[in-house]
Amino acid sequence: MSKRATREAFGATLIELVADGVDVVAVEADLSKSTTTAKFQAVHPSRFFNVGIAEQNMIGTAAGLAVAGKVAFTGSFAVFATGRAYDQVRNTVCYSDLDVKLAPTHSGITVGPDGGSHQMVEDLALMRVLPGMRVLVPADFNAARAALILAAETPGPFYVRLGRAAVPEIYDASTEFELGKAYVLREGSDVTLAACGVMVTEALQAAELLAKDGIRAEVIDVMSIKPIDIETITGSVAKTGAIVTCEEHSVIGGLGSAVAELLGEYVPAPLARVGVKDVFGTSGDPAALMAHFGLTSEDIARAARGVVERR
Repeated sequence: MSKRATREAFGATLIELVADGVDVVAVEADLSKSTTTAKFQAVHPSRFFNVGIAEQNMIGTAAGLAVAGKVAFTGSFAVFATGRAYDQVRNTVCYSDLDVKLAPTHSGITVGPDGGSHQMVEDLALMRVLPGMRVLVPADFNAARAALILAAETPGPFYVRLGRAAVPEIYDASTEFELGKAYVLREGSDVTLAACGVMVTEALQAAELLAKDGIRAEVIDVMSIKPIDIETITGSVAKTGAIVTCEEHSVIGGLGSAVAELLGEYVPAPLARVGVKDVFGTSGDPAALMAHFGLTSEDIARAARGVVERR
């Protein structure tokens, strides 16, 4: 199975969007090689703006370009794009409902050896709470391409979470996404595994482990964290009676919290949240960190057995 990082879709998709007639520009904070917006710069230098190591200025410049009628994408790393520039994202982009698309890379603990200072596990919580912000977490390269296209073609602010590590292919090149839609990748009747980003592959592998125990897991890719697909998620839980959320993010404020809100309002059921347990990241090999923080398929399967027992 081929592997590519979701960040690899960024620059290539921006080039594709311009070819399709979308008036795209990219604003970067001196990380274009890492985020792959350098590929876009090489083809469309007049549409590329590097503001230097100044993430707040990056967001402000993108906002100005959006006011001028452009579809403005911003890069940088997730820890800087959401943390350092939060005031500009909130008060300049979201408050004015501007056509700015944040698509930072290097999110989560799979950033690896860059360590806890750069492993952003709070970004979904920060972006999800902002009025008007839509939040997408693609699971592979083709999903990232589809998410970026969806963001470009839908007016208003977006946050598209991209990663550094290469991940297995789940979707094909023809994939298209609908805003607010979750996708059932494997049907089951005993427990729901709701995952996003790199955790979708882990959830699919966990379903295979559970099948050996006679537990039929339904796997849902919740690529749209906000708006979230109430019908698909609650419908699945009504059928299975239990759910595990799987995210490479803090269990506070991200997918787990979003699903818990749905369960509380629509369909109470046993829930387990697989994610980072209210701690910072640490330096290490991505695979080793996934195990260290309890984010592997074995961890998901263990959590699933627990919620099935609680039904």
